[in-house]
Amino acid sequence: MSAIRAHLINIIQARSMLKEQHNQANEIFPELTLTGQYILPDYRLTRKREAFKIRKHTFLKKHYKSYVAFDSENGQTLWMHNFSGLSQALFWLDTGLKPGDSDTSVSFKDWQDKNADDIVAFKDQLREIHRAKKEAMLAKKAAAKKNAAKKA
Repeated sequence: MSAIRAHLINIIQARSMLKEQHNQANEIFPELTLTGQYILPDYRLTRKREAFKIRKHTFLKKHYKSYVAFDSENGQTLWMHNFSGLSQALFWLDTGLKPGDSDTSVSFKDWQDKNADDIVAFKDQLREIHRAKKEAMLAKKAAAKKNAAKKA
């Protein structure tokens, strides 16, 4: 069994998590419906402050080979961070530390060596998702080309 409990999500699920967190921001005890640890590939968080920095808006922006890690395991708080690598995002979700943090008990390199099989499994999942998207896009282009040829 994998020690890493994170799951890959899509943009629709990530936006619903952000919206739910925003809607429950003023509640005393918020209850998130989607609890756990998640990774959104090919996106990054951007934040924009408006109205004299009173309101903070969080957006998800497409960014190739960038990862957003979401941690809502306690069911009340949604923690989010941008990472440039999948291993770094998994490390943060598993230990709560960023790769540059200094901690005597866990180092990023040791953790990476220990969980190499799990990291490879996540990378294979990502490759499969990208392959399926690419095949769907090629099929869509071929169908559009075929329809254009019929009309002409």
